Amino acid sequence: MSANPHGGSFAGRVGWGARPAVVVVDLVRAYVEDGGPFFLGGEDPTTPGRVVDACGALVDVARSAGVPVVWTVVRYAPDLADAGFFAVKVPALACFAEGADGGWGELALAPAADESVLVKQHASSFAGTSLAATLRARSVDTVVVAGVSTSGCVRATGTDALAAGFRPIVVEEACGDRTAALHRQNLADLDAKYADVVDLASALEALGR
Repeated sequence: MSANPHGGSFAGRVGWGARPAVVVVDLVRAYVEDGGPFFLGGEDPTTPGRVVDACGALVDVARSAGVPVVWTVVRYAPDLADAGFFAVKVPALACFAEGADGGWGELALAPAADESVLVKQHASSFAGTSLAATLRARSVDTVVVAGVSTSGCVRATGTDALAAGFRPIVVEEACGDRTAALHRQNLADLDAKYADVVDLASALEALGR
């Protein structure tokens, strides 16, 4: 992780608790397949593959260690009646409406039969959803955040995890954005204010324990 840009008053560590869960945010075809409305590979064609591979590694270790995994997807009514002003601000979100062409809302990795797939309408995985209750019911104290995009739903999920009383851990290689600058800048800001940003190797080691 790059140096803290905010100064000495920031960048404390929340650390790992005793009961982590992995939350894979919106890892759907719209972001990782060429031609997708939110495709991450325009600047760097390796970004989608890197993110999918890193998320897969996290999930594999979590499953082996008995760590809960939660997946999120965005879904809207066919007329976007439940999208609010989010779809006004980001019209391409219409690709996640029920019955929309392209199947862009399909997950890029397959959840296991016992893993939750949480449907959301906003950037944060906590906004208007049962995620906090789902995690607390399993005594989770640490939320390992992966998925897309770094500047959007990953950032919002990490920020709201902190506000909900969880320890947010954001995995650098398991997130991605449309440019490297967006990815780096948002990770730096998250690490300074809202979450611990860690590399994939550190996250895999911690989950394996």
